[in-house]
Amino acid sequence: MWGLLPLYWDLLDSTGPVELLAHRVVWSLPTALLLLAVVRDWGWIRPLLRQPKRLALVAASATLITVNWYVFIWSVAEGHVLEASLGYFINPLLTIALGVLVLRERLRRAQWAAVAIGGLAVVVMSVAYGQVPWISLILSVSFGTYGLVKKTTGLDGLQGFSADSAFQFLPALVFVLVLGARGDGTFTAEGPGHALLLVSSGLATALPLIFFGAAAMRVPLSMIGMMQYIAPVCMFLLGLLVFDEEMPPERWAGFLLVWVALTVLTWDALRQARVNRRTVAARVPGRPAGRDGAAAPAEGRPVGS
Repeated sequence: MWGLLPLYWDLLDSTGPVELLAHRVVWSLPTALLLLAVVRDWGWIRPLLRQPKRLALVAASATLITVNWYVFIWSVAEGHVLEASLGYFINPLLTIALGVLVLRERLRRAQWAAVAIGGLAVVVMSVAYGQVPWISLILSVSFGTYGLVKKTTGLDGLQGFSADSAFQFLPALVFVLVLGARGDGTFTAEGPGHALLLVSSGLATALPLIFFGAAAMRVPLSMIGMMQYIAPVCMFLLGLLVFDEEMPPERWAGFLLVWVALTVLTWDALRQARVNRRTVAARVPGRPAGRDGAAAPAEGRPVGS
Protein backbone atom coordinates (compact mmCIF):
# COMPACT_ATOMS: atom_id res chain seq x y z
CA MET A 1 0.00 0.00 0.00
CA TRP A 2 2.76 2.45 0.87
CA GLY A 3 4.60 1.60 -2.34
CA LEU A 4 1.54 2.25 -4.51
CA LEU A 5 0.54 5.56 -2.86
CA PRO A 6 2.23 7.65 -5.62
CA LEU A 7 -0.43 6.34 -8.02
CA TYR A 8 -3.16 7.54 -5.65
CA TRP A 9 -1.68 11.02 -5.22
CA ASP A 10 -1.17 11.27 -8.98
CA LEU A 11 -4.94 10.84 -9.44
CA LEU A 12 -5.29 14.05 -7.40
CA ASP A 13 -2.74 16.06 -9.39
CA SER A 14 -5.20 18.93 -9.88
CA THR A 15 -5.07 19.55 -6.13
CA GLY A 16 -2.04 21.40 -4.78
CA PRO A 17 0.23 19.60 -2.30
CA VAL A 18 -0.78 21.76 0.68
CA GLU A 19 -4.51 21.32 0.04
CA LEU A 20 -4.04 17.59 -0.53
CA LEU A 21 -2.10 17.32 2.73
CA ALA A 22 -4.87 19.20 4.56
CA HIS A 23 -7.56 16.86 3.21
CA ARG A 24 -5.43 13.84 4.05
CA VAL A 25 -5.24 15.07 7.65
CA VAL A 26 -8.90 16.13 7.91
CA TRP A 27 -10.26 12.80 6.72
CA SER A 28 -7.80 10.77 8.77
CA LEU A 29 -9.48 11.63 12.07
CA PRO A 30 -13.01 10.45 11.14
CA THR A 31 -11.42 7.27 9.75
CA ALA A 32 -9.54 6.73 13.01
CA LEU A 33 -12.65 7.36 15.13
CA LEU A 34 -14.68 4.92 13.05
CA LEU A 35 -12.02 2.22 13.43
CA LEU A 36 -11.78 2.86 17.18
CA ALA A 37 -15.54 2.45 17.42
CA VAL A 38 -15.34 -0.87 15.56
CA VAL A 39 -12.72 -2.30 17.93
CA ARG A 40 -14.12 -0.45 20.99
CA ASP A 41 -10.73 0.81 22.07
CA TRP A 42 -11.29 4.06 23.99
CA GLY A 43 -9.70 3.33 27.37
CA TRP A 44 -6.29 4.75 26.46
CA ILE A 45 -7.53 8.31 25.76
CA ARG A 46 -8.20 9.54 29.31
CA PRO A 47 -4.84 8.35 30.76
CA LEU A 48 -3.05 9.98 27.81
CA LEU A 49 -4.74 13.34 28.45
CA ARG A 50 -3.45 13.27 32.04
CA GLN A 51 0.21 12.89 30.97
CA PRO A 52 1.66 16.14 29.52
CA LYS A 53 4.98 14.52 28.60
CA ARG A 54 3.29 11.84 26.50
CA LEU A 55 1.06 14.48 24.92
CA ALA A 56 4.18 16.44 23.97
CA LEU A 57 5.60 13.30 22.34
CA VAL A 58 2.37 12.80 20.40
CA ALA A 59 2.51 16.44 19.25
CA ALA A 60 6.10 15.87 18.09
CA SER A 61 5.19 12.68 16.21
CA ALA A 62 2.21 14.43 14.58
CA THR A 63 4.49 17.25 13.42
CA LEU A 64 7.12 14.88 12.05
CA ILE A 65 4.64 12.75 10.10
CA THR A 66 2.99 15.90 8.72
CA VAL A 67 6.35 17.05 7.35
CA ASN A 68 6.93 13.57 5.92
CA TRP A 69 3.51 13.47 4.24
CA TYR A 70 3.89 16.92 2.71
CA VAL A 71 7.33 16.28 1.24
CA PHE A 72 6.17 12.93 -0.15
CA ILE A 73 3.04 14.44 -1.77
CA TRP A 74 5.10 17.32 -3.15
CA SER A 75 7.73 14.95 -4.57
CA VAL A 76 5.05 13.01 -6.47
CA ALA A 77 3.48 16.22 -7.80
CA GLU A 78 6.86 17.58 -8.92
CA GLY A 79 8.13 14.37 -10.53
CA HIS A 80 10.62 13.27 -7.85
CA VAL A 81 9.28 9.79 -7.09
CA LEU A 82 12.72 8.21 -7.55
CA GLU A 83 14.29 10.55 -5.03
CA ALA A 84 11.40 9.84 -2.65
CA SER A 85 12.01 6.11 -2.98
CA LEU A 86 15.68 6.68 -2.16
CA GLY A 87 14.60 8.34 1.08
CA TYR A 88 12.80 5.19 2.19
CA PHE A 89 15.75 3.02 1.13
CA ILE A 90 17.97 5.19 3.34
CA ASN A 91 15.50 5.08 6.24
CA PRO A 92 16.64 1.71 7.76
CA LEU A 93 20.24 2.94 7.76
CA LEU A 94 19.25 6.23 9.35
CA THR A 95 17.19 4.39 11.97
CA ILE A 96 20.30 2.45 12.98
CA ALA A 97 22.31 5.68 13.17
CA LEU A 98 19.64 7.24 15.40
CA GLY A 99 19.80 4.20 17.65
CA VAL A 100 23.51 4.84 18.15
CA LEU A 101 23.31 8.62 18.55
CA VAL A 102 20.16 8.86 20.68
CA LEU A 103 19.68 5.48 22.38
CA ARG A 104 23.41 4.69 22.73
CA GLU A 105 22.94 1.31 21.06
CA ARG A 106 25.99 -0.72 20.03
CA LEU A 107 26.40 -1.81 16.43
CA ARG A 108 27.99 -4.90 15.00
CA ARG A 109 30.71 -4.47 12.37
CA ALA A 110 28.37 -5.27 9.48
CA GLN A 111 25.91 -2.63 10.68
CA TRP A 112 28.68 -0.03 10.86
CA ALA A 113 29.72 -1.00 7.33
CA ALA A 114 26.13 -0.65 6.05
CA VAL A 115 25.73 2.81 7.60
CA ALA A 116 29.08 3.93 6.18
CA ILE A 117 28.18 2.71 2.67
CA GLY A 118 24.82 4.50 2.92
CA GLY A 119 26.58 7.71 3.92
CA LEU A 120 28.95 7.29 0.98
CA ALA A 121 25.95 6.98 -1.35
CA VAL A 122 24.62 10.36 -0.18
CA VAL A 123 28.06 11.94 -0.71
CA VAL A 124 28.36 10.44 -4.22
CA MET A 125 24.99 11.79 -5.31
CA SER A 126 25.60 15.16 -3.70
CA VAL A 127 28.88 15.57 -5.60
CA ALA A 128 27.43 14.24 -8.86
CA TYR A 129 24.34 16.46 -8.75
CA GLY A 130 26.05 19.47 -7.23
CA GLN A 131 23.45 19.51 -4.44
CA VAL A 132 22.41 17.39 -1.47
CA PRO A 133 19.47 15.00 -2.20
CA TRP A 134 17.36 16.94 0.30
CA ILE A 135 14.05 15.24 -0.60
CA SER A 136 15.50 11.82 0.28
CA LEU A 137 17.11 13.12 3.47
CA ILE A 138 14.00 14.97 4.72
CA LEU A 139 11.84 11.91 4.12
CA SER A 140 14.28 9.54 5.83
CA VAL A 141 15.06 11.88 8.76
CA SER A 142 11.41 12.76 9.41
CA PHE A 143 10.20 9.15 9.24
CA GLY A 144 13.17 7.79 11.17
CA THR A 145 12.71 10.36 13.93
CA TYR A 146 8.96 9.73 13.87
CA GLY A 147 9.62 6.05 14.55
CA LEU A 148 11.98 6.95 17.39
CA VAL A 149 9.36 9.20 19.01
CA LYS A 150 6.58 6.62 18.53
CA LYS A 151 8.77 4.08 20.30
CA THR A 152 8.50 6.14 23.48
CA THR A 153 4.77 6.99 23.43
CA GLY A 154 3.54 3.49 24.31
CA LEU A 155 0.61 3.60 21.87
CA ASP A 156 -0.15 0.85 19.35
CA GLY A 157 -0.78 1.40 15.63
CA LEU A 158 -4.42 2.54 15.72
CA GLN A 159 -4.05 4.45 19.00
CA GLY A 160 -0.98 6.31 17.77
CA PHE A 161 -2.58 7.12 14.43
CA SER A 162 -5.71 8.41 16.19
CA ALA A 163 -3.71 10.58 18.59
CA ASP A 164 -1.62 12.05 15.76
CA SER A 165 -4.76 12.73 13.73
CA ALA A 166 -6.38 14.57 16.65
CA PHE A 167 -3.39 16.91 16.94
CA GLN A 168 -3.31 17.55 13.19
CA PHE A 169 -7.05 17.95 12.66
CA LEU A 170 -7.94 21.52 13.66
CA PRO A 171 -5.27 23.45 11.68
CA ALA A 172 -5.99 21.33 8.61
CA LEU A 173 -9.75 21.83 8.93
CA VAL A 174 -9.34 25.61 9.22
CA PHE A 175 -7.15 25.63 6.11
CA VAL A 176 -9.68 23.60 4.09
CA LEU A 177 -12.59 25.81 5.19
CA VAL A 178 -10.72 29.05 4.42
CA LEU A 179 -9.66 27.69 1.04
CA GLY A 180 -13.25 26.73 0.24
CA ALA A 181 -14.61 30.10 1.37
CA ARG A 182 -12.16 31.85 -0.96
CA GLY A 183 -13.24 29.64 -3.84
CA ASP A 184 -9.72 28.23 -4.28
CA GLY A 185 -10.43 24.68 -3.11
CA THR A 186 -10.90 21.71 -5.43
CA PHE A 187 -13.18 19.63 -3.18
CA THR A 188 -16.41 20.80 -4.82
CA ALA A 189 -14.92 22.07 -8.09
CA GLU A 190 -13.63 18.84 -9.62
CA GLY A 191 -16.71 16.62 -9.47
CA PRO A 192 -17.92 13.88 -7.11
CA GLY A 193 -15.18 11.41 -8.11
CA HIS A 194 -12.47 13.88 -7.09
CA ALA A 195 -14.26 14.64 -3.82
CA LEU A 196 -14.53 10.92 -3.07
CA LEU A 197 -10.81 10.46 -3.66
CA LEU A 198 -10.05 13.29 -1.21
CA VAL A 199 -12.35 11.79 1.42
CA SER A 200 -10.80 8.35 0.90
CA SER A 201 -7.30 9.77 1.43
CA GLY A 202 -7.92 9.29 5.16
CA LEU A 203 -8.44 5.57 4.63
CA ALA A 204 -5.45 5.37 2.26
CA THR A 205 -3.38 6.95 5.03
CA ALA A 206 -4.76 4.88 7.90
CA LEU A 207 -4.70 1.34 6.52
CA PRO A 208 -0.94 0.99 5.88
CA LEU A 209 -0.08 2.45 9.29
CA ILE A 210 -2.59 0.26 11.12
CA PHE A 211 -1.63 -2.89 9.23
CA PHE A 212 2.02 -2.16 9.99
CA GLY A 213 1.22 -1.83 13.70
CA ALA A 214 -0.70 -5.12 13.62
CA ALA A 215 2.07 -6.91 11.72
CA ALA A 216 4.69 -5.70 14.18
CA MET A 217 2.88 -7.69 16.89
CA ARG A 218 2.85 -10.93 14.85
CA VAL A 219 5.87 -11.03 12.51
CA PRO A 220 9.55 -11.43 13.54
CA LEU A 221 11.44 -8.13 13.50
CA SER A 222 14.00 -9.39 10.96
CA MET A 223 11.18 -10.22 8.55
CA ILE A 224 9.54 -6.82 9.08
CA GLY A 225 12.87 -5.14 8.29
CA MET A 226 13.16 -6.96 4.99
CA MET A 227 9.52 -6.40 4.06
CA GLN A 228 9.96 -2.66 4.56
CA TYR A 229 12.03 -2.65 1.37
CA ILE A 230 8.89 -3.53 -0.64
CA ALA A 231 7.55 0.04 -0.50
CA PRO A 232 10.64 1.84 -1.85
CA VAL A 233 11.11 -0.88 -4.50
CA CYS A 234 7.55 -0.22 -5.69
CA MET A 235 8.18 3.54 -5.67
CA PHE A 236 11.42 3.08 -7.58
CA LEU A 237 9.72 0.99 -10.27
CA LEU A 238 6.85 3.48 -10.53
CA GLY A 239 9.25 6.40 -10.93
CA LEU A 240 11.27 4.55 -13.55
CA LEU A 241 8.54 2.77 -15.53
CA VAL A 242 5.31 4.72 -14.96
CA PHE A 243 6.37 8.33 -14.35
CA ASP A 244 9.34 8.11 -16.79
CA GLU A 245 11.79 9.91 -14.53
CA GLU A 246 15.42 10.18 -15.62
CA MET A 247 18.01 7.81 -14.19
CA PRO A 248 21.48 9.15 -15.11
CA PRO A 249 24.62 7.17 -14.24
CA GLU A 250 25.36 9.16 -11.07
CA ARG A 251 21.89 8.38 -9.71
CA TRP A 252 22.38 4.68 -10.53
CA ALA A 253 25.69 4.81 -8.63
CA GLY A 254 24.01 6.26 -5.56
CA PHE A 255 21.16 3.76 -5.63
CA LEU A 256 23.55 0.83 -6.11
CA LEU A 257 25.59 1.90 -3.08
CA VAL A 258 22.42 2.10 -0.96
CA TRP A 259 21.32 -1.33 -2.19
CA VAL A 260 24.73 -2.77 -1.29
CA ALA A 261 24.37 -1.28 2.20
CA LEU A 262 20.88 -2.77 2.58
CA THR A 263 22.15 -6.17 1.38
CA VAL A 264 24.86 -6.10 4.06
CA LEU A 265 22.28 -5.05 6.65
CA THR A 266 19.84 -7.80 5.68
CA TRP A 267 22.56 -10.48 5.63
CA ASP A 268 23.68 -9.40 9.11
CA ALA A 269 20.10 -9.46 10.45
CA LEU A 270 19.48 -12.97 9.11
CA ARG A 271 22.82 -14.21 10.45
CA GLN A 272 22.12 -12.74 13.89
CA ALA A 273 18.60 -14.20 13.92
CA ARG A 274 20.04 -17.67 13.27
CA VAL A 275 22.59 -17.21 16.07
CA ASN A 276 19.82 -16.12 18.44
CA ARG A 277 17.68 -19.15 17.56
CA ARG A 278 20.61 -21.50 18.23
CA THR A 279 21.28 -19.77 21.56
CA VAL A 280 17.65 -20.16 22.62
CA ALA A 281 17.62 -23.80 21.48
CA ALA A 282 20.71 -24.57 23.54
CA ARG A 283 18.98 -23.24 26.66
CA VAL A 284 15.75 -25.24 26.19
CA PRO A 285 16.25 -28.93 27.06
CA GLY A 286 14.31 -31.70 25.37
CA ARG A 287 13.53 -29.89 22.11
CA PRO A 288 14.79 -31.48 18.87
CA ALA A 289 17.02 -29.40 16.67
CA GLY A 290 15.98 -28.31 13.19
CA ARG A 291 18.06 -28.71 10.07
CA ASP A 292 20.08 -25.56 10.79
CA GLY A 293 20.84 -26.67 14.33
CA ALA A 294 18.09 -24.56 15.91
CA ALA A 295 15.38 -26.09 18.00
CA ALA A 296 12.30 -27.14 16.08
CA PRO A 297 9.37 -24.78 16.71
CA ALA A 298 6.66 -25.81 19.08
CA GLU A 299 3.64 -27.33 17.34
CA GLY A 300 1.40 -24.68 15.80
CA ARG A 301 3.77 -21.79 16.56
CA PRO A 302 6.26 -20.41 14.01
CA VAL A 303 9.76 -19.45 15.03
CA GLY A 304 9.89 -15.82 16.11
CA SER A 305 6.19 -15.50 16.90
